[in-house]
Amino acid sequence: MAQPASSTPGTAGAEHRSGRRANPVARFLKALGPGLVTGAADDDPSGVATYAQAGATFGNAMLWTVPFTLPLMMAVQEICDRMALASGDSLGMLIRRRFRGGARTAIVVLMAALIVANCLNLAADLMAIGQGVQLLGAGPAPVWSAVAGVGIVVALVLGSFDWIGRIFKWLCLVLLVYVGVLFAADVDWADVGAGLLGTQVHLTPDYVGLTVGVLGTTISPYMFFWQTAQRVEELREEPLGGDGTAALDQRSVGEARRRLRTGRLDVFTGMVFSVLIMFAIIAATAATLGTRHQTVTSAAQAAQALEPIAGTYAGALFAIGFIGSGILAVPVLAASGAAGMAALLDKRWGLEKSPRKAPVFYLLLGVGVVAGTLLSVFLSNPIRLLVLSAVVNGIAAGPFVVIMMLISHDRTIMHRYRNGALSRTLGWAAAVIMCVGGVYGVWYTVAGG
Repeated sequence: MAQPASSTPGTAGAEHRSGRRANPVARFLKALGPGLVTGAADDDPSGVATYAQAGATFGNAMLWTVPFTLPLMMAVQEICDRMALASGDSLGMLIRRRFRGGARTAIVVLMAALIVANCLNLAADLMAIGQGVQLLGAGPAPVWSAVAGVGIVVALVLGSFDWIGRIFKWLCLVLLVYVGVLFAADVDWADVGAGLLGTQVHLTPDYVGLTVGVLGTTISPYMFFWQTAQRVEELREEPLGGDGTAALDQRSVGEARRRLRTGRLDVFTGMVFSVLIMFAIIAATAATLGTRHQTVTSAAQAAQALEPIAGTYAGALFAIGFIGSGILAVPVLAASGAAGMAALLDKRWGLEKSPRKAPVFYLLLGVGVVAGTLLSVFLSNPIRLLVLSAVVNGIAAGPFVVIMMLISHDRTIMHRYRNGALSRTLGWAAAVIMCVGGVYGVWYTVAGG
């Protein structure tokens, strides 16, 4: 059981005092963690393919989704982070605490469906990694997909959480190459501005269907589970040790406020980073592929198609970007679902634990990555996997946001850290939008869109 912060040595206070004397840039970088990684993992190869398709098909007409989704992403992920800080528990354990009987059983089924969707998405990401390496002339795609899958499993099983977390942070920088592609292209900035203002919206089934895809790839359920799981992992690294984590009410008022501030800084930075990459991909592909109305069905195809328009280096940068984003997203996809299900089943979980201490967690994680690796090796077209996983994620996103909103309003769990008016408004708006979008996405897919 976690003990109050006042009963532990004054390590946190010492760190806080030394943090105040530290360079502001160093303090900012130190605050970045789960929020930044979550935002970067959101721009995985499936997201890259979706954004590239939006720019190639409709030009800048879908850029309005950038400012539209940013406050929703910020609100949802801040709620996730605050739930973890306020309770010291991950989303999976909070679901177990909040729901009983049939409701919990239904959520377990929903969680299982999410793991399947993550596995399919993971397979498509591994395929994109292999295709990206092949585009760089390093060998056949299936071989590199398998190498990436095996390497990621080994790193997750043998690496410590601290080591893996540092690698994730640096991998986020790879995504900045998409900004480089944006400036390598001949962008019509006036048209970009019109797109951001939403003056080019097309009320056609294909346009609305792709909009749902964009929303589904920016607000995905695995992000909720990863945000809370990684934050709890960070709390476990504190001097308290073991499985114990100090909730906000067990800390001093000043320390609790500082943790909330740094958590929000981390989350908001990650979400801004995520939509910046989203903006760069849509605008760059609109300025290149969009002028030729060229259809894109994968991130690899987008990278290859950019070469004759924006130059060899632009295509190579695009390929390197989704290789790095895939390597970042695969472990996030696998670990988020495994952590959520293990906690929901009241089993131990965590990347800092050994497989012997958390067998269910590592079994779920290993099965997901291995299954995804096998699919990536034996299948040649990732787009079908992406469509199927997007449908399942679209169905699951709305209900999981509703679940989060119910938990974050529960006084016995959140105490005085329940949602304020702004969080409630944006959170429930996200829930409604994702539920409606999920229903439309299912209809659009079934109708053959």
